[in-house]
Amino acid sequence: MPVKLVIGTSHKTYFGYQQTQAWCQQVAEIVRALPDATASALQLFTFPAMPALAAALEAFSGTTMATGAQNVCAAPPGAWTGETSATMLQEMGCRYVEIGHAERRRHFGETIDVINQKLDRAFACELTPVICIGEEHRMSIENASAFACQQVDELLAHRRASPLPAAIFAWEPQWAIGAPEPASDEYIRGVCSALRTYLHQRYGAQFQVIYGGSAGPGLLSRLWPDVDGIFLGRFAHQPQAVASILAEAQALLSTRSAG
Repeated sequence: MPVKLVIGTSHKTYFGYQQTQAWCQQVAEIVRALPDATASALQLFTFPAMPALAAALEAFSGTTMATGAQNVCAAPPGAWTGETSATMLQEMGCRYVEIGHAERRRHFGETIDVINQKLDRAFACELTPVICIGEEHRMSIENASAFACQQVDELLAHRRASPLPAAIFAWEPQWAIGAPEPASDEYIRGVCSALRTYLHQRYGAQFQVIYGGSAGPGLLSRLWPDVDGIFLGRFAHQPQAVASILAEAQALLSTRSAG
């Protein structure tokens, strides 16, 4: 099966409910306008805030844009006030869930044990996890690659299923978040390429690696094919910015087809 180019977006809590609805409706029209060949070669997902999941699912119904949740309860359904179960997300029609973001680790104290429990719930409910990883301090490409592989092993090495369910690893160096200068293209390509090779050799080709850091026009072209795609944040909060990234992806896919 051909590998698809992955493009994900997250709203975090920047949007209100009405703004989320408007964004989803506008982006849905952009996605519907993609040529069939492009749409079938893209793997698209978006993470709205939890209260807007139903609205997003409705807006993107019938399109190739999947909807997912920014978080999931680490336990099965039960007495977990304020949490959202993987079972409910699956029942609603969600197909992805974000797990282990640096903000969750730093501000909400999520440990590897908790992240593993959330991964259990995602796999059990056939949700594709988008697992956020990345080093806290600046390292060499070689050391950052080794650290990323270590993070992967903490989540996958103890699992006995063969093959393991598919997952996406969104790598972003935490030291680059909000820094005056982002990680260099060479750094990103080096770590993501090494991580993907490790994943495929040890766990299987069903695992993908995307870059989860600050993204803008041209970044996907500079990183691909050393990454499987990108995970967009605030840049994608304007629907026309999403359109520009999708146009860039279409050009890359055309180049791949010609090659």
